[in-house]
Amino acid sequence: MTTLHERSETRDGMRIDWNVPIEMDDGLVLRADVFRPVKDGRYPVLITYGPYAKNLAFQDGYPSAWNLMAQNHPDVTANSTNKYQNWEVVDPEKWVPHDYVCVRVDSRGCGCSPGVIDHFSPRETKDFYDCIEWAGVQPWSSGKVGLNGISYLAMNQWHVASLQPPHLAAMCIWEGSADWYRDMTHHGGMLSTFWENWFDMQVKTVQYGAGERGGRSRVHGELVCGPETLTEQQLAANRVDFGGQILAHPLDDQYHRDRSPDWSKVKTPLFSAANWGGQGLHPRGNFEGFVRAASKDKWLEAHGLEHWTHFYTDYGREMQLAFFDHFLHGKKAKWAKQPKVLLQVRHPGEKFVARAENEWPIARTKWTRFYLDPASNALATKAPASSAKLDFAAMGDGVTFLTPPLKQDTEITGPSALKLFISSTTKDADIFAVLRVFTGDLKEVVFKGAIDPHTPIAQGWLRASHRKLDKKLSKPYRPYHTHDEVQPLTPGKSVELDVELWPTSIHVPAGYRIGLTVRGKDYEYPGGSGGKLSNFKNELTGCGPFLHNKPEDRPARLFDGTTTLHVTRAKAPYLLLPVIPAKTAAKKR
Repeated sequence: MTTLHERSETRDGMRIDWNVPIEMDDGLVLRADVFRPVKDGRYPVLITYGPYAKNLAFQDGYPSAWNLMAQNHPDVTANSTNKYQNWEVVDPEKWVPHDYVCVRVDSRGCGCSPGVIDHFSPRETKDFYDCIEWAGVQPWSSGKVGLNGISYLAMNQWHVASLQPPHLAAMCIWEGSADWYRDMTHHGGMLSTFWENWFDMQVKTVQYGAGERGGRSRVHGELVCGPETLTEQQLAANRVDFGGQILAHPLDDQYHRDRSPDWSKVKTPLFSAANWGGQGLHPRGNFEGFVRAASKDKWLEAHGLEHWTHFYTDYGREMQLAFFDHFLHGKKAKWAKQPKVLLQVRHPGEKFVARAENEWPIARTKWTRFYLDPASNALATKAPASSAKLDFAAMGDGVTFLTPPLKQDTEITGPSALKLFISSTTKDADIFAVLRVFTGDLKEVVFKGAIDPHTPIAQGWLRASHRKLDKKLSKPYRPYHTHDEVQPLTPGKSVELDVELWPTSIHVPAGYRIGLTVRGKDYEYPGGSGGKLSNFKNELTGCGPFLHNKPEDRPARLFDGTTTLHVTRAKAPYLLLPVIPAKTAAKKR
């Protein structure tokens, strides 16, 4: 077996240790690159553990995302050679000068690390724990380890923090889902096809042993995926059937719980950064984690744009630096000014206005019911006076309800919930709830989402047979479903549904309308295609890659019938929205 070449060099103002071995408790050796100050000393460590291959340049692996960010945000590429930029991790050229050591570990089975790929499994989480503890005792380490990274490199922070590594001192979770079932694989009980496609496009391509198929480093020319070249059969044997695993676990069972955090054990100081436009993957875990983690020291921020962008802009990077300076270097001045909650409130036209808050959800929220009136397709503040029914194709475009033009500017910021009473001609039904905003002439207002350039304001999902609520965890504004049993519908018999819509923020100008679409399939932006990105299979049509279209999960015999919305005076369906009264003038960004 060919071995990796471990070596050190000094370049670009850093001392770089390539392919450093880190032995796991089962004897497997993972490989890491270490970027540290040239001057000898002990420094705090920022570490990431993930599957994207530490030697694959951002520009080579994700050219669409890189080019878009570099073109629109010149501060990202400024003051760096950008040779060490990797997908979703920090640029060491912007952190090492601030006296940090940056460690990038290729996760088991990926990049330069051998082994079997099994994402977010207890085995991976224990690997991450061991890497943190290894970093905490190195001769160049101060003993304080921080975690920082986007998406996958954020999600696994929640998990490893549940194990409470002794050297873990702070973590910045940038757009990191947490609940493997609710946030990630099953939305309201519906299978998300994202993960199976992601595995094909972003993991198999950099699996250990891919040889020349995985490419070479643009920095040192070595193979990105380690020194061995394995056959397709050998590669397949070294990874789990990821999509098959998820499909085989339609309920929130032990498989999912093993891949989700225990909030009572997450006690590390944390900074949770969410993206309003990340519907389908990114925001829910950041808000849930901020509220439910046992950490005494915790902060929340929410922003917009693509999910990778603000992690690298000066806006995001300077906040991260202030946070880690506080907890890893003991420099408290800048972070002492950080509000507990910092929201970039969205306005039409891709404008964001920063505002500080003290808590989440916002305490002064005016929770407002907007009733669905099937007779007029209206959203009204008063319940309909008479009973009515409204049918739509159970796997079709559904029906849209609209408010009259708003008489005054209205801000909606927070989680939302939808109360419905439905029946079906079949034994199940999927409800896709889409919160929308329209101009006075009914042109839809959409935003640049975390992935898709045309995203609606908010989305929610619920499979009718998964309607059972966890009464202890449910809130009026955030229903929480157990997903532990299937309760089939009796065709023609009405049942009550409480649909969770993920947190959002939008300042709706006077004269605009708020809309709600209740449909039987994923939202589609009516204004045309959003194109494609190099790292996703599907065309971007409004939901990015977060779709629910796997036939095995939605067989026609169960879902392709007619759904009926029921309204009576005693059971009036409504949308509960977080209307925020005006506070003070906000600072524009």
